[in-house]
Parts: sequence; structure tokens; C-alpha cells
Amino acid sequence: MKNLTIKNLTEVCSGTYHGPENVMDREVSSITTDSRKIEKDSLFVPIVGERVDAHRFIPDVMSKGALVTLSERELENADFPYIQVGSSLQAVKDIAEFYLKQLQIPVVGITGSVGKTSTKEVIASVLKEKYRTLKTQGNFNNELGLPLTVFRLRDEDQIAVLEMGISDFGEMARLTKIARPDTCVITNIGTCHLENLGDRDGVLKAKTEIFKSMNPKGHIVLNGDDDKLATVSEYNGVKPVFFGLNAERDVYADQIESKGLKGVACRIHLGEDAFDVLVPTPGIHMVYNALAAAAVGRIYGLSIEEIKRGIESLETIRGRFKMIETDKFLVVDDCYNANPMSMKASLDVLHDGEGRRVAILGDMGELGENEIALHEEVGTHAAQCGIDVCICVGALSVHMAEAARKADQEFKVIYEESRESLLEHLGDLVQEGDTILVKASHFMQFEEVVKALEEM
Repeated sequence: MKNLTIKNLTEVCSGTYHGPENVMDREVSSITTDSRKIEKDSLFVPIVGERVDAHRFIPDVMSKGALVTLSERELENADFPYIQVGSSLQAVKDIAEFYLKQLQIPVVGITGSVGKTSTKEVIASVLKEKYRTLKTQGNFNNELGLPLTVFRLRDEDQIAVLEMGISDFGEMARLTKIARPDTCVITNIGTCHLENLGDRDGVLKAKTEIFKSMNPKGHIVLNGDDDKLATVSEYNGVKPVFFGLNAERDVYADQIESKGLKGVACRIHLGEDAFDVLVPTPGIHMVYNALAAAAVGRIYGLSIEEIKRGIESLETIRGRFKMIETDKFLVVDDCYNANPMSMKASLDVLHDGEGRRVAILGDMGELGENEIALHEEVGTHAAQCGIDVCICVGALSVHMAEAARKADQEFKVIYEESRESLLEHLGDLVQEGDTILVKASHFMQFEEVVKALEEM
């Protein structure tokens, strides 16, 4: 890994080196916090977790061929090189910041309350038409996940698309110090993490911390249809590029036509240019994601043809509105996470499904003091958006069920106290030919519901 010698690693993380001097100029081949993924000449970073202190794996990883390890304590009788640091987590962030500077490639940083991952996927799909592109995988978007994503970069990569997720003030400032994005994209300002952030104004303040360490000659790309983001006029002289469905935006879409669960067609306008495109994932929110990708594609010099091809070649990922056809059902796996805004958007898309349209909805977390009202809001929307059945699951979702029944007494609402109860009765609640949306916050573990439906 470029310039990641033991000597530089020691300096970067303000550590103390213990070991032979003759290896200090050797570069590590990879960096990992997982003792099972040790490669020859890698750096092992032992993280002290709530249940496991990874320091106990150090002797094993060194015997497997690691070149060096970090350690938060002095290791007695160590016969291998190690760097003693005050905090492994802080060290890993410092190393990631240093490493990204060595590579000197453009970084697109993406945040927002809803749609970070799907926007990241579309942007990466567009940029790969011209550049070797590395993107965040899975949920590696926090203060440990972002550095681990950075460590996957190699000299041959030409651009990085990095998702950045937060739940409190100050986190984004720490993330953007690592990533130092050349282009900052914010999808929207919603009602996530209100326990810590208070209200949408708090969310706006926390999300826009992404600008703090950005390239001063970089770009800002914002959803101009979001009332909070629309108030951002500039940051240190950088004026945003706004996207949306209004023709006054810098990048906008019109002629929008749902193709059911096959996707949504629209016409995207980029300055003087315009093109027709089929976004291969349904929902109006995907038009916004495609607009963000078109704006980023234009910034990095892609042609209209390349942008269109990148959008249309988008592949969905499990847990993020991925459609799974079984012998009996069409299952819409959207169970990775949930908040009121994304719940309502997914319900609107389910309306376009075939057969009985069934929503299996679970509890949403981190909504603060308004959590009951926000669950009721989703229940009301479920009853009014034109689907056939809503199955509400969990302690908080009882309020969702009650609100749905109150909104439309004819609407079929089923309540289950827990995921276990749902799984026990699931076979009696669904029918062959159903289109079934599965969505809840990650802690509900609704991937088990998706698996059960696949196996029926």
C-alpha cells in the first residue's frame, strides 16, 4: 500500500515502535481488523469491542504472516514488530487520512437521511463507465467502516465513492477529515437519529458538516427539492449544484413515467443537454438518485451516453429494494433499514405491484420523543396509498397498526407482537401471487422474514 511503511505508520498514528529496525521501511500489503482475513505482510488493527478484545488474536495473526500489528498496550515477550498506540480506532482513522492523501484520487462523499446507499450505487454505476471506481460496500460508512473502505483502494483506482453515515453531531466532521471529499452529495434532510439531533434543523447542521474538510475547489451537489437543503446558498465560495423535479434546478427531470416494479422512465436535463433514461429500480426517489448521479457524472467529464448507460446498468443489492422472484411471490427486500420517509416511499412503490400488495413493516429505531407519532404517520400512509394488506410487527408498530385501522376501517391490517410471532404465522398471512414488501430498521432482523418467504 503506497507509502504505508512501518516507519510512516508509526509517525502517522503517533505510536511507539517495538521491533527490529531493519523492517521499518517495508510497506504493508493490506490493513484489517478481522483476524480471519490476515494476508501476508498485512497490518492487523485490534479493536476493543463490547464483547471481544481483539488483542488476544495478535499472536495468531502474526503467526499467519502479518507484517506488523497495532496494540493499545505494551506486549511482553513479543518476538514480532508492533506499534503501540493510545487508541486503535483513532490510529485507523489517522492512517486512512494519510493513505488517501498518498493516492491523490478524487473522492465523492455522499450523505443524507434517506437514500445514501442507493445514491452511492447509481453514482458509482455512472462513474465506472469512464473510471476505475471503488465504492463503499455494505454498511461500512461510519468511523471504522470508512477507513476500512479507504484501505481497499489501490494505485490503479481512479475515483472513490464513499458513503458517510452519522447519528450525532461531530461525527460527520470526523468522517470528512478522513475522506476530504472533492464532491459532496447530500440526498435529503429527514427524520433520522432524532434522539441525538433533535429535529430536521439539527439533522441539517450535522449533515452539512461534510463541507468542513472538503476540497476548497470542489463541488457541492444537493437535492434542491428538499426545503432544508434549498437554504444552502454556498459554502466558502462553493455554490451548490441543485437537482430536482423543478425546471429551475441545475439538473432536473420531467416526463416521469412509472414502469411498475420494472423501474421508472424520465427525461433528464443537464444544462443544454437532455436524454431519456429508464432507471431500473422503481420509485420516484430513484429519479432523484439518478439526477444526483447525472450531476456528478457531468462534473467528472462523462458524456451524456456514458451517464445514460451507467444509470440503466444499475444493479440492486440485497436489503435495498432488491426484488426476489420465488415460485410463489415477488418479494421486495428493503429490510436493511427504515425511517418514516423511506417507509412511505417504499409503500408508494409497492402500490405499483401485481397481485395482492402486502407490506410487512417493523419497528423504526432512533426516532426520539416523537417515535409514536412517526409510527402512526406511516400507518396512516399505508392505509391511504392503495396497497391491500399491512402487517405491522413489533412493540412500536402497534401504533402503526392502530393508525392504519383508524384511517380506513376497511383496510386489512394485521398486527404481530414480534418477528418470532410473525414467522410462526407467516404462511397463513400471505398468498401465492402476492407482491410483498419487507421493511424495518436493521435491529428487527427482517432478513429472516425475507429468507422465510424465499423458502416457502
